[in-house]
Amino acid sequence: MLDAGLYIVATPIGNLKDISQRAVDILSEASIIAAEDTRVSKKLFSLLNISTNKTFITYEDHSEQGKFQSVIDLILAGNSVALISDAGSPLISDPGYKLVRECRKLDIKVTTLPGPCAVICALQLSGLPTNRFMFAGFVPNRDKARLDLFNELKYINSTLVLYETALRIEKTLNVLAEVMPLREIAVVREISKLYEECIQGTVEDVIKKISAMPIKGEIVLVIAPPSNTESEMSAPDIDALLIEEMKRFSLKESVKNISQKYGLKKNDVYEKALLIKNKHS
Repeated sequence: MLDAGLYIVATPIGNLKDISQRAVDILSEASIIAAEDTRVSKKLFSLLNISTNKTFITYEDHSEQGKFQSVIDLILAGNSVALISDAGSPLISDPGYKLVRECRKLDIKVTTLPGPCAVICALQLSGLPTNRFMFAGFVPNRDKARLDLFNELKYINSTLVLYETALRIEKTLNVLAEVMPLREIAVVREISKLYEECIQGTVEDVIKKISAMPIKGEIVLVIAPPSNTESEMSAPDIDALLIEEMKRFSLKESVKNISQKYGLKKNDVYEKALLIKNKHS
């Protein structure tokens, strides 16, 4: 019988055989399964020949706060709770870190069962630098938020990894072509499945390949870090830009224009604009 506590269990992202024996054992013995979608988790249990004769509870983004204390109470009552996502490693763009933090505060046992993770798999398949990387979650589905995110990320000297959907990948790549046109990228899809594919090249190359043959499935977008040349070219001279902008617009409008165009924090740009204005007044 498992000790009372929280067990963070990675599940397959495609190939059912990728689940570890230890994960199967824990899922078989846990008294409660906390999952994103209990229908998906019960189907997985059936495929793995694990009994579904146990308590399944939903634990997802919008319900995290509501389920938070109830899961803690279940563990304190002596239950073993296995936290799983629909696919892959829990807590990677999934809810759960607040639950783990509270368990730590209460000295509740927490352990993780390593396993499939699309972020790591995509990095391995991409052929792009892996010595330093940043996972930036899901690409926003709104145009402005998407543009703002890439403007924010373009100065980070690390390989970038993001989740995207097949329906929006072309739109995202077009924004990427505008913000980071010189980058090498990889679009990785259907990891560990029959039609696993890694489409690699410049942004322009990948757009052409995808336009000619629309893709389906779950997608991970991997973006190489900026080259030294690109870093020098892309780092804006904010002072010079503000001086030119304030020749045509008010201080407030200039700050807004520059911060939006280059994905900078308004307060930082505003401080620079004030210093420039005071210096030339």
